[in-house]
Amino acid sequence: MSEEQQNSNTNNSKFLKGTMILTISSIIVKVIGSLNWIILSRVLGGEGIGLYQMGFPIYLMAITVSSAGVPVAISIITSEKLANKDYRGAKRVFNVSLRLLLVSGLLFSSALFFGADFLINQHIIRDSRAYYSIIALAPAVFFVTFLASFRGYLQGWQIMTPTATSEVVEQLVRVITMLVFADLFMPYGLAYAAGGASMGAGAGAFCALLVLMWFYRRLKRRLHAEIEAQDDSIPQESAGHIIKRLLKLALPVSLTSLMLPIGANLDLLIVPQRLEVAGFNVRHATELFGYLTGMAVPLVNLATIFTAAMTISLVPSISESRALERFDAIRDKIRLAFRVAMIITFPCFMGLFFLAEKVAALIYNAPGAAGAIQTMSVGILFLGMHQISTGILQGLGKTAIPVINMILACVVKVVMSWWLTAIPFLGIKGASMATVADFAVAAIINMGFIYKYTGFTFSMGSLLKPLLASGVMGAVIYMVLSFTEQFGMWCVLFAMAAAVPTYALALIAFGGLSKEDLDNIPFIGRRILAVGQRFGLFK
Repeated sequence: MSEEQQNSNTNNSKFLKGTMILTISSIIVKVIGSLNWIILSRVLGGEGIGLYQMGFPIYLMAITVSSAGVPVAISIITSEKLANKDYRGAKRVFNVSLRLLLVSGLLFSSALFFGADFLINQHIIRDSRAYYSIIALAPAVFFVTFLASFRGYLQGWQIMTPTATSEVVEQLVRVITMLVFADLFMPYGLAYAAGGASMGAGAGAFCALLVLMWFYRRLKRRLHAEIEAQDDSIPQESAGHIIKRLLKLALPVSLTSLMLPIGANLDLLIVPQRLEVAGFNVRHATELFGYLTGMAVPLVNLATIFTAAMTISLVPSISESRALERFDAIRDKIRLAFRVAMIITFPCFMGLFFLAEKVAALIYNAPGAAGAIQTMSVGILFLGMHQISTGILQGLGKTAIPVINMILACVVKVVMSWWLTAIPFLGIKGASMATVADFAVAAIINMGFIYKYTGFTFSMGSLLKPLLASGVMGAVIYMVLSFTEQFGMWCVLFAMAAAVPTYALALIAFGGLSKEDLDNIPFIGRRILAVGQRFGLFK
């Protein structure tokens, strides 16, 4: 194996290792969050949860404007500097961004704290009791904004453990603080209890910041000698130029983050109204809307945890290769990212498609949600593709392109949702189709730009092999469900137990998983390879 191939394999392994670490942390965070909602709902009740939630849209808007997109921008510029051995330049990017976000965090945190009265008095927040929830969230704006510098800088080094660890610590401390203070303040009234729960966001962000600072200090000590030994002839960017580059890269990413709540609000305005046009009464329309936004969409997001994590890991990896003008390495990373994404998302789509009715009944106790879930299952493929393609374009420094494509896709979604949802025999399935089309249009346009800038195109094999293996898996799920229906919800476990080995064996049989693929997968790849070789596979 040539030195170039060895470096490529090492970089791919590092990139996938970062993805695995972030995926595991995301799963842990979601599990902790789910348990928290169950307990907090019992402590606060529906009314208390409502007060707690009233401040969150303002809080999310504040952190989106103050810091969203900044970690991506910092990681892109940092990885470029490191690729060219400009350690002093990378450190300077971090120092400038830290000061910038310190000011930004203080500004927006203060605005939320002192503007709480205004939000109440102007009836932007309808219930005055939410005041305490709003002011309790103000410190979190500062800490979340400030820690964005540390996350972006460490991600630029392609070190994902700090981000993963800080996210888990943040969620754990947040949940504990929420529950403790909600219970502690409950004797003083529901408004104070909701405010106490809101304090968890600040406590969690503060502890996450401490974790990131600890990782940063370790990295700083290790690199001190390299920074001192760096060639002084490397020109250093001015602070103004760095800020300009950060803003140019970060603002489009922030707009991308804003598109998510905008899309949700458009659904709120369009879907229930068009369901009523289709002949559903108000109560039924509300129920159907809940099936889509509260049940189907979260399942799709859960199924794309891996591709969302891969996006974070992919940005600095692509940026590094771009800085070194290694275009073959860029195409290799793109090919690997999409191949792994297909291997993961195809079986998730097929499994959710066949298990939609059972999952709706088992998890939500709402069999009526099966239609929306089944239709949305196709969205797993396109959302995964959209996430990966967005990360690639951001790594290429084209951060404005994904947000423009999202706006175009959102227009398509609005038109389709307005038209399809009002068709009586479609109803909420029509809204689900529009959401899938939203993901698909954004992903396909992104792919066009990736081809333009890198020349990468899909091979039919990368699509057909996981599709065929997933088809075999789907057939097995259907048969298992048919033969085990008398066991009630246990048939879901039987189907899943049969689905996983079926898909793995089918994928190997169709040539969709090779020895080289497993060699590149960190932690578990070589163990799976060793087991497979005992049974005569991967020779």
